[in-house]
Amino acid sequence: MTVRPRLLVTRRLPPNVEARAACLFDAEFNPADTVLPAAELIERAARHRADALLICITDRLDAEAVAALPGSVRMISTVSVGTNHIDLTAAKARGIVVGYTPDATAEATADLTLLLLLAACRRAHEHQAILRQGRWGAWNAWDNLGTDPEGKVLGLVGMGRIGRAVARRARGFGMTIAYHQRNRLSPDLEDGATYHSDLESLFRSSRIVSLHTPSTPETIGRINRHSLSWLPEGAIFVNTARGDQVVDDDLIAALSSGRLAAAGLDVFAGEPDFDRRYLELPNAYLLPHVGTSTVETRDRMGFDALGNLSAFFAGHEPRWRVV
Repeated sequence: MTVRPRLLVTRRLPPNVEARAACLFDAEFNPADTVLPAAELIERAARHRADALLICITDRLDAEAVAALPGSVRMISTVSVGTNHIDLTAAKARGIVVGYTPDATAEATADLTLLLLLAACRRAHEHQAILRQGRWGAWNAWDNLGTDPEGKVLGLVGMGRIGRAVARRARGFGMTIAYHQRNRLSPDLEDGATYHSDLESLFRSSRIVSLHTPSTPETIGRINRHSLSWLPEGAIFVNTARGDQVVDDDLIAALSSGRLAAAGLDVFAGEPDFDRRYLELPNAYLLPHVGTSTVETRDRMGFDALGNLSAFFAGHEPRWRVV
């Protein structure tokens, strides 16, 4: 009889994912779906004698927590594209392999980016408020007008999987694509997009900007009063990446003054806590970090995370390995 690896699943996952996990592993689940404090996660891993952990972005494994994991743990697989909730240096020092799921998230996040972009362009929040508050009056030709995306330059900060998926969709709305990142893409991946070697050049040439970069020491806080001043008057800002790249005071000031026409935001610094002043801005279209919230995407993320584990325990290189 084959002995299955022992797996601790820290959060409740879609039924199809949990069923596959139960088939492939000797899995312990968390049906209460509470976020486990690090001490409890470590205790459960030790009690289950876990060979691996299947975690989510809500599980914070800092250096101290990684060091305290039982010696049986050989791999951590996270159901997320982000990995900043895991101290990768500490995991590498322990010889623990870490996998993630970057490929599964691109299409759904790109869809949501276009939702935010279009909602910001067409002042969706303001128009919905008019309807819900019973203020819908007679038609006129001049009030509460939005802007067409067609013909506008969309500046993508980051042109990875998600950025390229956004570009494909935006071209269908007649937008011109420009982008900035550290390294220029090959011509086939650029697909006609204009490369800007610095952020200022991109911002000055873009009417709409969309953020698609991970949180790193270099990117945290770089969307601030200084960088926002490079955008043309009446520009639109969209963020489906990470909230800590934005200085809230500065973005709120730009929206309040009308310097920016609108913003579409799915992510916030400190979420699920966030700066409540955004709620008072009629030109901010807000969502609670739901970029991957579809049945198909969450299933695929879970399956990819399990695929990383299966490959590792079969003696193969996990497809999506971080360290």
